[in-house]
Amino acid sequence: MSLLITSPATVAAAATHLAGIGSALSTANAAAAAPTTALSVAGADEVSVLIAALFEAYAQEYQALSAQALAFHDQFVQALNMGAVCYAAAETANATPLQALQTVQQNVLTVVNAPTQALLGRPIIGNGANGLPNTGQDGGPGGLLFGNGGNGGSGGVDQAGGNGGAAGLIGNGGSGGVGGPGIAGSAGGAGGAGGLLFGNGGPGGAGGIGTTGDGGPGGAGGNAIGLFGSGGTGGMGGVGGMGGVGNGGNAGNGGTAGLFGHGGAGGAGGIGSADGGLGGGGGNGRFMGNGGVGGAGGYGASGDGGNAGNGGLGGVFGDGGPVVPAVWVTLTAGLPVLAVTPGSSATAEPAAMASSAAAQSPRRVGWAATGAWCSATAAPAV
Repeated sequence: MSLLITSPATVAAAATHLAGIGSALSTANAAAAAPTTALSVAGADEVSVLIAALFEAYAQEYQALSAQALAFHDQFVQALNMGAVCYAAAETANATPLQALQTVQQNVLTVVNAPTQALLGRPIIGNGANGLPNTGQDGGPGGLLFGNGGNGGSGGVDQAGGNGGAAGLIGNGGSGGVGGPGIAGSAGGAGGAGGLLFGNGGPGGAGGIGTTGDGGPGGAGGNAIGLFGSGGTGGMGGVGGMGGVGNGGNAGNGGTAGLFGHGGAGGAGGIGSADGGLGGGGGNGRFMGNGGVGGAGGYGASGDGGNAGNGGLGGVFGDGGPVVPAVWVTLTAGLPVLAVTPGSSATAEPAAMASSAAAQSPRRVGWAATGAWCSATAAPAV
């Protein structure tokens, strides 16, 4: 089925414009009718009479065709006007029952939610309220049965961002609010927890900007505490102040996964006028899911770059999370295991062999260079 989107006001305006064009054409045709349909004969000879008659015939034929065209034009304008009226009537007719249905739905939810709202401060069905901007207000909890947690409000000057609200049985946690700016940036709010059955943890809020001091730390990602869901992403560290003295804020860690889900990614470290902030660690998997990716370290303009965060632990049936930069190693029986030392090169040790358990079930494990810089080379297997 084809769909049509229209605006009755636009259609009505087009009809009015076309009516004006038709009126202008009608006026022009009427002005040209008299001098073109009754020509004076140039002379008394037969040729002049025939030429005048020929042009008069052309003019009369033009006037007849113009009358037909203007009649069609008028019909088209009437059709546009009628269409605009019909579309407007349809919108009015559809809006009335929808508004009534929404009113009934809201009234039912108000009655259903009233007891738990009074006793527990949260509804049975519905999303939690969002925190107001520049207040650092926490987001409200979501409904006990259905509903997402509210988002935390951003922080004002020297004020931390609000935490995201937790979900109930089914729903996602709210996002943490951004930390407020200041001489030293304030912390971002933590993400809210996901639902007990389904739902992801909310992302952590970014750290606030430091005007001359350090950037604020990012908020931690919310945990997915239920059966299905992934942890929230950690918040990014705040930007450090200018002048070579402010460090970037450390990022928030990713949230822990539910039984079936992945750990949240760690946030990126903040950019520093001096040193960069540390990257956030990835969240852990619990049962069937991978650990979260570790966050990248922040850039240091006049100092050192921040260390990257470690990848999260994998679940019982899952892999550990990588990090940036990361070194991937595959454990295979009889082959050396690569060991990485931060700040140095690493070579394979012949004595360090993969276990027989790893040989039966090869598993890829991620190690991250916990230092800012690391190179790794593997020696030939022996």
